[in-house]
Amino acid sequence: MAMNGRHLLFRSSHFLRNAGIVKHVQALQRPYSSSQNEGWLKNLLHVKKVEPAKAAHSETLTNKEVVYEMQIHNIKPDRMRDYIQASEHCLKRIHENPDFPCRLFGSWSTAFGHQDQAVHIWFYDTGYHGVKTMSEKLWEDKEYNEYKKLRGEMLMDRSNSLLLPFSFWGKPQPTDTGNLYELRSYHLRPGTLIEWANNWKNGIKHRREHSEAVAGLFTQVGDLYLVHHIWAYPDLQTRKEIREKAWQNPGWDNCVAYTVPLIRKMESRIMIPLPCSPLQ
Repeated sequence: MAMNGRHLLFRSSHFLRNAGIVKHVQALQRPYSSSQNEGWLKNLLHVKKVEPAKAAHSETLTNKEVVYEMQIHNIKPDRMRDYIQASEHCLKRIHENPDFPCRLFGSWSTAFGHQDQAVHIWFYDTGYHGVKTMSEKLWEDKEYNEYKKLRGEMLMDRSNSLLLPFSFWGKPQPTDTGNLYELRSYHLRPGTLIEWANNWKNGIKHRREHSEAVAGLFTQVGDLYLVHHIWAYPDLQTRKEIREKAWQNPGWDNCVAYTVPLIRKMESRIMIPLPCSPLQ
């Protein structure tokens, strides 16, 4: 009997606690006369639905044949000057050679963020066919292989990736000389790339007022679910002012609010163009 009494007492207290929860939920579900409360309740209970993808990301997010290649070289701290001097001739030679199916988009050394690092971005108008053709040509190019051997003595490690441009970003525009460039890299949660693009499609219009938006790219080969945004600023103070001003535009806060939860990791590099870089 004592056991049954304790059991009934436990069930009664459990029921009362549940009744309290039900009562609280029912209160949340009652209609509110205040539009402010209705908006608050809508935000509280709203769950953003991500529609399942019905096509490959490359088909959904881009409508261009062009493919980009990003090369990142980590250089021995005491060899940066030698590296730049050796690379200048090679980069320019490839860029200007009509027999090579790629062109240099931009080439930089990092000033803030990763140190002793160079970032080179190439683009192929003929897509993956151009990537294949270029690899074959460089394999047979004696001058390039001599440079590659010399470069190997200056590097600690290197990586590359193949990327596609977001269709909503538009074609990269020429920039004035004397810029600093920011490379912002976002490592996204798997499966969220389309959601990211849908929000930035609306958000990018708030960042075009000063022509600072250069390019938006996402990886296809390499570290996947990685997005790169490239911005150009005359100096760091102007960067600060432009970024602060963006928050005054209605809608920019929504872009940030919906995309931040999609990010696993993010990083920023401030970069200086090399003399041979088409983007200055």
